[in-house]
Amino acid sequence: MQEIKYSQLRAMLAITRASLRSITRSPSAVVFTLAFPLIFIIVFGFIGGGVFSVDVAVKKDCDKNNPVYQALLNVPVIRLDTSLSESEMKSSLEKGRIDATLSVKINSESTMPQYLVYLETTNASRERGNILKSVLNNIFYNINTVIAKVPSIAELKEKEVSIREYKTIDFILPGQLGFSLLSSGVFGTAFVFLSLRQTLVIKRFFATPIQRPYIVLGEALSRLIFALTGALIIILIGHYAFHFTLIHGVITVINMLVLSTLGLIVFMGFGFAVSGIARNESAVPPIANIITLPQFLLSGTFFSISAFPSWLQPICNILPLTYLNDAMRKVAFEGAGLLSVGHQIGIVSLWGVAVYVLAVKVFKWE
Repeated sequence: MQEIKYSQLRAMLAITRASLRSITRSPSAVVFTLAFPLIFIIVFGFIGGGVFSVDVAVKKDCDKNNPVYQALLNVPVIRLDTSLSESEMKSSLEKGRIDATLSVKINSESTMPQYLVYLETTNASRERGNILKSVLNNIFYNINTVIAKVPSIAELKEKEVSIREYKTIDFILPGQLGFSLLSSGVFGTAFVFLSLRQTLVIKRFFATPIQRPYIVLGEALSRLIFALTGALIIILIGHYAFHFTLIHGVITVINMLVLSTLGLIVFMGFGFAVSGIARNESAVPPIANIITLPQFLLSGTFFSISAFPSWLQPICNILPLTYLNDAMRKVAFEGAGLLSVGHQIGIVSLWGVAVYVLAVKVFKWE
């Protein structure tokens, strides 16, 4: 009788199917991967939200010594950015990263008004543009009647640009998708492998011909399938229920799923490391939270990193979830391709290399 050759691939797929069944029956996996992100998306989708500010790019030819500009510096709700070039301003305005551009110039044609204020806003940020205009008019009034006591020290020259509206959901959904992937990758992987070790399931695997890498691949593949299914559901609900922007339709969805795959693989590396460090299940949450909580709070999940104090922003800008969220938003709203977010992909990949080097050192089979 001919001996049937043992198939490592079939054994791996069997582990994948069993693990996938186990994940779908786990309430915590469903809650962290799907329920929590959807709750936040629904809340922010209905009520809007976010930290309110008016982001204004200042043109290079702006006279910064005039009283109008100096008064704007003291308005907390107005955030002035002097670092952008002309082309960067145009791109940022069109893509919804800023609400307006501003330039204040000395009026060389006549004595009054002394200054001309050139303001460029968008139809998508009309509300913030109106707030900026109100602030400027209030500044004009204070200077005219209180300080200078002249009929008019400045005149507003306004131009409105028509662009796509940058909605709250366009910011929130990629962040919640990153939240889902990080939770699934770290907590899911850590608990699964620690449980398999403690219940001696891995020892039983060793009694079969399956090789160790296929055990890891089988478990990882099941988590990848589950997490990507959750990601697709989140994207589709966001798009059809709350008009989340998918600038290139199906192509954008595919690009977001590719980024999700990369993010999940990296975050599973953290989970492998946690499962190796933790001695028992009660030790997993504290260790995992040290990894996940700073990223939930500091990676632009719920609001922009620019809202944080300047001393905290460098910390925000080294976290892998920051770059994953940024890449997701650029792909979804701006229509960037994967090559265009190569910098973000590179940083996330470097984190992946580092964390898997650590995971290999601390991971235990028994």
